[in-house]
Amino acid sequence: MGWNGVKLPENFQNNDVARREVKMSSSNEIAVSVVSSAVHKYADIPGGLMPLLHEIQASLGFIPKDCVAAIAKGMGLSRAEVHGVISFYHDFHDQPRGQTTIHLCRAEACQAMGSRRLEAHVKSRLGIDYGGTTADGRFSLEPVYCLGNCACSPSIRMGDDVFARVDADRFDELMDVL
Repeated sequence: MGWNGVKLPENFQNNDVARREVKMSSSNEIAVSVVSSAVHKYADIPGGLMPLLHEIQASLGFIPKDCVAAIAKGMGLSRAEVHGVISFYHDFHDQPRGQTTIHLCRAEACQAMGSRRLEAHVKSRLGIDYGGTTADGRFSLEPVYCLGNCACSPSIRMGDDVFARVDADRFDELMDVL
C-alpha cells in the first residue's frame, strides 16, 4: 500500500523492477540512477508522473526516450501515456539541450518590430532551427510567444536573462560575450 492508501502497481512493489527495465534499455548509469530514484519516489503518489518528469528533467536536462518504458512500468501507465505527457508539455525535452537556451519572441509586437528578420539571422548564426541544439552543445533555440517585454521589442531570453530591442547586430554582440 502506498501513500494515502493507494495500492501500488503490482509490478512495482520492488524498485529493482524499474531499475532492471532502465538498465536493459539505457547504457547511461547516471540516467538509470536518476530515473530509478524518481520512479521509486513518485510511484505511490497520485498524479506523480508530472513531478517525476520534472525531477528527471531537472537532474539530466532531458527525459531520455529509452527510459519511457521503465517510467511507464514503474508508474503503472502505458508508454503512450508517458510519451503523451512528455510530448504535450513544451518544457519537457527528450533530447539533450544546449547549455544555454535562447528563446526568441514570436508574439505580434515583436514581429511588428522585426523579429522575423532577427529569427532568420539567429537561425543562420547558430546553424539550427527551433527545437535544435548546436553541434557543440552550447545553445538550443526555442520559440516563445511573449516575454512580457512588448514595449521594447523584439526581445529574446538567453538563459535567464531577457534582452530588449535586439536586432542582428545586438544578437551578435550578445553571442560574442557568451
